[in-house]
Amino acid sequence: MWKLVAALLIVAALVAGCGSGSGDKGGNAAGTTAQAGTVRLLDPAAYKAAIAGPGAFVVNVHIPYEREIAGTDAFVPYDQVAQHAAELPADKSAPLYIYCRSGRMSALATPELQRLGYTNIVDLKGGMQAWLDAGLTLVDRKSGG
Repeated sequence: MWKLVAALLIVAALVAGCGSGSGDKGGNAAGTTAQAGTVRLLDPAAYKAAIAGPGAFVVNVHIPYEREIAGTDAFVPYDQVAQHAAELPADKSAPLYIYCRSGRMSALATPELQRLGYTNIVDLKGGMQAWLDAGLTLVDRKSGG
């Protein structure tokens, strides 16, 4: 009986180990919480670390404006992505970091970004609400603070 239990434990460990490797050629940071096709969802700590890197292009897709993450490069309303395509990076394979207030609008913007050819979309899981819950700060460019 103990041999059967040991064998089952080994199989379970092997199966669990198969899903634990990152396998991500895009440099997925620790803290990744989910992956769906070409969209990566990062928790606030991993997202903050990722956008601090060189060449990060950060887009707030939330409407109306409700503050922003420092260093945001563009504001593209989630429902007007195609109309604002000229404001997005020309390199469609470069990481495109998107966020909104809760994650809902960025999820709605994703299919249009993919239709436009963006293949490396990174979304902030939980949006600015999760960012604040993690003790991180937002800035209000419109009111000067």
